[in-house]
Amino acid sequence: MRLDFSQEYAVRRPLTAADVDEILALCTGNEQFYHYHPPLATRESILEDMTALPSGKCAEEKHYLGFFDGETLAAVLDLIERYPQDDTAYVGFFMTKKERQGRGLGTALIGELLDELRQNKFRKVRLAVDRGNPQSRAFWGKNGFALTGEEFPHNDSAYLPMERAL
Repeated sequence: MRLDFSQEYAVRRPLTAADVDEILALCTGNEQFYHYHPPLATRESILEDMTALPSGKCAEEKHYLGFFDGETLAAVLDLIERYPQDDTAYVGFFMTKKERQGRGLGTALIGELLDELRQNKFRKVRLAVDRGNPQSRAFWGKNGFALTGEEFPHNDSAYLPMERAL
């Protein structure tokens, strides 16, 4: 599946080690996210995330991509195809540059992603938010995702899965 779906932004996939400094700058600008999802991103953690896969998944099913406005990285998306079920796409990470939040960028990109996934015959999208993070929960709720009622403990908090049917 190709995810070159943005009408406004250039999509670069996959992001590579050469992009780590830009990704790190985008991540460190989002302090609220890391308040609920410690520790802060590092070069090493980003490099690990670029290739991290759930058990049974292969590299061809992972999309770690960036949305660029000219030379500026505006957003990052990590998506796994057919996880945890064959008809499901899993958003492992999505973050927009702090200065661009609250202007509809994230919602527009997610809307285009959902359209692309629907065209590729996916039936639902799943992700998880950190318990207590009001910004993440509000963003995904605004975009049609609902809590599943599950909770997966993680350190001193928990991940709360959310899903949306396509």
